[in-house]
Amino acid sequence: MKIGELAAVARCTVETVRYYEKEGLLPAATRSGGNFRQYGAEHVERLRFIRNCRALDMSHGEIRRLLELADHPQDDCGAVNEVFDQHIAHVAERIRELEQLRAALTHLRQRCCDTQAVDACGILHGIAEMENATLPERHTHL
Repeated sequence: MKIGELAAVARCTVETVRYYEKEGLLPAATRSGGNFRQYGAEHVERLRFIRNCRALDMSHGEIRRLLELADHPQDDCGAVNEVFDQHIAHVAERIRELEQLRAALTHLRQRCCDTQAVDACGILHGIAEMENATLPERHTHL
């Protein structure tokens, strides 16, 4: 199948297919006599796997590691568990950061009573008064 067909079957864009191929997550396709990329069922399966990992918010490094592990089906899955345990820890940290963000936004929202002029808006004044030092440092694994 050609790249457009692969993208349609995997429910993504042609650009996504090219990007994953360039990143080494999707193996390069063979080329036809007319220099068209030709993909097979293994590309569909791998592309769906990549998309499912992205739906779980996994980084390319995590996906790459899982693909390496999947390419050795006879090995035990301890390393897969390690990747997932680390990802779960990253998600827990992001949840903590988002809870802090929600608290800060809620605090700002409480500074406005909806009936005052914009130039007296407590939210806008609160944002203007914020110091960078009071902003929590964000951590991301991506």
